Amino acid sequence: MTMNEEMKSLQKNQTWDLVELPKSIRVMGRKWIFKKKFGSSSEEFFCYKACLVAEGYNHKEGVDYNGIFSPVVRHTSICVLLALVEILDMELEQLDVKTVFLHGRLDEGIVIEKHEGFEMEGKENFIYKLKRSLYGLKQSPRQWYKRFDEFIVSHGYIRSSYDSCVYHSKAEDGCHIYLLLYVDDIFIEFHNLLDM
Repeated sequence: MTMNEEMKSLQKNQTWDLVELPKSIRVMGRKWIFKKKFGSSSEEFFCYKACLVAEGYNHKEGVDYNGIFSPVVRHTSICVLLALVEILDMELEQLDVKTVFLHGRLDEGIVIEKHEGFEMEGKENFIYKLKRSLYGLKQSPRQWYKRFDEFIVSHGYIRSSYDSCVYHSKAEDGCHIYLLLYVDDIFIEFHNLLDM
């Protein structure tokens, strides 16, 4: 059941193309990770999760990836934000981005083994050519950050020169909005200086 949900999510996000195995390309392994995740409501005490991951531990730099560094918000930025929220009685929200790495686009041509039991008729000998990042790939956090940064800057937010994971925008109504990115968590702080 959980494996089917994961495969549906991967297909919905157009994570790969099914292609015939190219002759001179190394196929990367894949595996399933299963875990029990505790819920927040009393009705759903826990649920089981399945995650298909690439076996990225045998990646080769320059072949499978070119860069892996991905910034996260500095702890000092979080402390300053929390202090301002408390002192000025501002609003603070936190988001958790689901399937975060599936939003990153891959620059490299990586192919992984297809999982038994999920074959399509007539394509039993095909493999997955990844278009999106997948958990287990060394470059996944970097690709997600690049995609988030590109999107948020294109919508008028300004990246901080002090911390590359802090973004600021001023809405037409005078409301100031700050976004802080920590991998798949986003802190959103907003306030209107005229109300203070």
